[in-house]
Amino acid sequence: MTDICAVILAAGEGRRLRPLTEHLPKALCPVGNVALLDRAMARVAALGIAGPADLAVNACYLGDQVVAHVGDRAHLSVEPGDPFGTAGGVALLKDWIGGRGVLVGNADAYLAAGEIPETSGRGEGGADGPAADIAELLEGWDGSTVRMLGVPGPPKEFGRHRFAGFSLLPWDLVERLEAVPSDLVRTTWRPAEREGRLEVVEYRGTYLDTGTPRDYVTANLHAVHHETLIGEGAVVTGSVEQAVIGAGAVVAGQVVRGVVWPGGEVLAGETLRDAVRVGRELTVAAD
Repeated sequence: MTDICAVILAAGEGRRLRPLTEHLPKALCPVGNVALLDRAMARVAALGIAGPADLAVNACYLGDQVVAHVGDRAHLSVEPGDPFGTAGGVALLKDWIGGRGVLVGNADAYLAAGEIPETSGRGEGGADGPAADIAELLEGWDGSTVRMLGVPGPPKEFGRHRFAGFSLLPWDLVERLEAVPSDLVRTTWRPAEREGRLEVVEYRGTYLDTGTPRDYVTANLHAVHHETLIGEGAVVTGSVEQAVIGAGAVVAGQVVRGVVWPGGEVLAGETLRDAVRVGRELTVAAD
């Protein structure tokens, strides 16, 4: 297998998640009390790709938060002005990539592995482990094709599949990318499809893009098996049912199928149902 590095895309705002993303960039929104970006980095690390020599993260919207969160765990690419998109963001990293194949992952992709046999040699299994369950995307790759992780549609975007957050790009196609706002769909994936160079590897776990409040809450509840998770230092004197309660949160009321961000509050007499609470007053319904 050709030499491979990884790029996690974390530059976007996540406009469909407003007003949540007025407080945090989408990549840092917690799912099961773990930032989406940390989930993506752990999944790539399970493949043996980690550290600033082999893993890069880009940042733009609320970029200072992303930079502080990543620290020295990865090479950082801070994009000037507005985000450069999925293709432009990779193009800005061409010098760092330096001739290698690139595993490109969306930080906001929620992936949850199905059970993986212990004899598979692919690392940790389980429904919510980082698991090298995307290892099949890399296995036997000769560096000449574009590989894409996919789940059965709808919508059917590539054959009978839709994109599931990760793709593998050969250097000759990365080298052609221009450092201008652009996306991988038009610059790379569709041309590779027309040339017969696109391979879709089916993902057998659960995939959500967390792009809407509904999918974001669904991902949180899936991550805790539709039970309840209470973060460190949270004080819960009310009732919780199928809930994710962040660190340091205070719940004196009722939470049902809800998410309370770290430090959030649900006051006595309040009911948070199918929604996200940030701070004391911001409530974003999952509809």
